[in-house]
Amino acid sequence: MADITRRLGWRHLRGAPTAHIRHHRSGTLVHDGPGLSFWFRALTAALSEVPVDDRELAMTFHARTVDFQDVTVQATVTYRISDPAVAAARLDFSIDPDTGVWRGAPLEQLGTLLTETAQQHALDALARTPLSAALVDGVTAVRERVAAGLAAEPRLPATGIEVVAVRVMALRPEPEVERALRTPAREQIQQEADRATYERRAVAVERERTIAENELASRIELARREEQLVEQRGTNARREAEETAAADQVRAEAEATRTVRLAQAEAARAVQLAEAEAAKQVHLADAEARRTERLAEAEATRTVKLAEAEATRSVRLARAEAEAAREVGEARAQAQAAWLRVHADVDVATLHALTGTRLAENLPHIDSVTISPDVLTGLLAKLGAQQ
Repeated sequence: MADITRRLGWRHLRGAPTAHIRHHRSGTLVHDGPGLSFWFRALTAALSEVPVDDRELAMTFHARTVDFQDVTVQATVTYRISDPAVAAARLDFSIDPDTGVWRGAPLEQLGTLLTETAQQHALDALARTPLSAALVDGVTAVRERVAAGLAAEPRLPATGIEVVAVRVMALRPEPEVERALRTPAREQIQQEADRATYERRAVAVERERTIAENELASRIELARREEQLVEQRGTNARREAEETAAADQVRAEAEATRTVRLAQAEAARAVQLAEAEAAKQVHLADAEARRTERLAEAEATRTVKLAEAEATRSVRLARAEAEAAREVGEARAQAQAAWLRVHADVDVATLHALTGTRLAENLPHIDSVTISPDVLTGLLAKLGAQQ
């Protein structure tokens, strides 16, 4: 698709190298060629874009053989537009001057033309061929027939189309027919397999018979050798008993000698261990006595020092307490004397008030006071008498 841009009422077209551009203005061909780039006005321009690259057209269609069997053909046709001017004149390759998109569907028309033409020649070729021959040589025959038919088709050069190559990938019958065609070959392969199985079984039976005869001969030879083996085992057992008795005697003598030597060595080691243990005990007793003596001396020294320190601390504490008691007594005496000097000239009523205040400060908290009529009467009588 061409790339079209807008600039102040003008349009600029930039084509691809594989696209042939034809520009007509007022019926006159102005630009013609692949990969063009030019300015134009949309109102007076008629543009066509014809692809000139090779294109692949895949097709799948059904055909019928001479024995009325349906087959499926898969093919691909490679083509290109060799004459863009003729193609643009025969098919609608015009593009929109604003978007560069084809106004129609020219490639679909080309595809329909090529598909129908190739299908026509393939159907004609398969209609005269039986199914077995079509499956064996049908791919080559259909490819050659379609290639020849497309090359001889007069409408393709008249439209500017050139067929490059024709490929036929597969030619398949219906699944049921394909399975039926495979059955004889499968049966033949199965017969060959059965024949090979029977031959293998016959060979196996013959080999089993030979093996059985060899096993029987081996058993006879084995029995004869077992008899010789029993005789040889008896002779070997007698010799082994004699050798064992002689070995046991030598072993007993050696064991007695070793036991005596071990007893002597054990006694000597026990004496040495006892002497070493006694010397160690004496050494440990001396060391323990010296350690106890040092500990006793250290404990006595520590006790004396602690007693002296405790006596010194007690004397200091006694002196400090006596000094503190003396100072406290003096302070209290001075405070009492001052208090007496202050209240010496105060009248009795003031002293009673102070006493009540001091008493009230030391009394517990009282939430409420209940005054009975008797108490209230007595207080009022006293107040009246004073007045």
